[in-house]
Amino acid sequence: MQNTPFRPFETTLPRDEALRELRAATDGADDGEIFAERRKSEALVFDDGRLRSASYDASEGFGLRAVNGEVTGYAHSTEMNLSALKRAARTARLAVGAGGGTMADAPAPTNARLYTDVDPTTGQPFPVKIDTLREIDAFARDLDPRVVQVSATLAATCQEVEILRPDGVQVRDVRPMTRVNVSVIVEQDGRRETGSAGGGGRIGLEGLIAPEDWQAKTREALRIALVNLDAVPAPAGVMDVALGPGWPGILLHEAIGHGLEGDFNRKGASAFAGLMGKQVAARGVTVLDDGTIPDRRGSITVDDEGTPSRRNVLIEDGILVGYMQDRQNARLMGVAATGNGRRQSYAHAPMPRMTNTYMMGGEADPADLVSEIKDGIWAVGFGGGQVDITSGKFVFSCTEAYRVENGKVGAPVKGATLIGDGATALTRIRGLGNDMQLDPGMGNCGKEGQWVPVGVGQPTVLIGGLTVGGSAA
Repeated sequence: MQNTPFRPFETTLPRDEALRELRAATDGADDGEIFAERRKSEALVFDDGRLRSASYDASEGFGLRAVNGEVTGYAHSTEMNLSALKRAARTARLAVGAGGGTMADAPAPTNARLYTDVDPTTGQPFPVKIDTLREIDAFARDLDPRVVQVSATLAATCQEVEILRPDGVQVRDVRPMTRVNVSVIVEQDGRRETGSAGGGGRIGLEGLIAPEDWQAKTREALRIALVNLDAVPAPAGVMDVALGPGWPGILLHEAIGHGLEGDFNRKGASAFAGLMGKQVAARGVTVLDDGTIPDRRGSITVDDEGTPSRRNVLIEDGILVGYMQDRQNARLMGVAATGNGRRQSYAHAPMPRMTNTYMMGGEADPADLVSEIKDGIWAVGFGGGQVDITSGKFVFSCTEAYRVENGKVGAPVKGATLIGDGATALTRIRGLGNDMQLDPGMGNCGKEGQWVPVGVGQPTVLIGGLTVGGSAA
């Protein structure tokens, strides 16, 4: 696809005509917009010593939304022309009915720029990308003779959006995204184990293809695999658990973060519904969602309704003080939008979604927190999990964890799962480390069939009385 700037309201959907159709569709409505998008993405996978796949995708389209109370009319098209816009306007108009609403004020403008607007899919020659993946493969195999298989992935995306509102306000954002992942399999005495590492953000590929970056990721993937070679069966039962910093914040994101999104609370479906101003976590626990951190995977200069992103405090010193809101839920709940209206693409309507969700650090030395455990585990890395996002009940598998007895860290354990619910776990936090970290940039979040990139983070966290599933030694 062409590299010219994406300006649909100057070319394929001329602004005056687009605005006329949008105003007709939203006459008497509370809110609405045209969301136009162009997306380019590239992914290369080097697996088992050869280039396994190289893909390039390009798409563009628009979505038109009309909001009347709790009802949303939405239509989208891959055809970027006036005929398609007229059809979409007629469809979305059906949700407005007789109207009677008052159009909400436009989002406040911003001059912030949280990331580069350079297209990362075109920043580096294709042969350089292939050579980088080949070097990762060779480097991993040279690190340890027990490495039997290596998989390396390089991915880049550029999303360009323009948002046009009925009041004529027009917002533009260019959102890059890059990521490098490395996975290794090691074998010893007939036993095979896997380790993975990766990350990226809203940055160009230059930093990720630098040897110091991918070599660190490769060493980390190998370290995890070698740790798991020595792992023993995980214990089972109710015990104290220390969660490591950074990526283990994915448990916070899934088990608690979704319950703090505005739509679930407006509908009374969240475990936190009706608890604003109440203590929902142990004292000292502060949780934020912050879309304004430069270059982070979950950051957005503006959300997909045009609202500037914000640093939103959700839980402060254990007290629930805020929810994440898009414009519709904020209006219905009588509060301000928080810059959390996100959508997967032009084919989807926005909803309240997280950006970078994390727990603030405390003052404890992480080693002291682990030493408090009499009988439990120290969970450093997480893989897959299942969560009921309304109740917060979760089951998460650990990719790296260690047995702890009488304050001493013992052997790594394999097959450990953490079972519980987020609301209860928050109240059982006994200590927060002074080592708060954000994850390396590898999170994706699903909700109602839509996926968006996110960030997570936390310090070392000591939680009392979590259920650990495993197999007793």
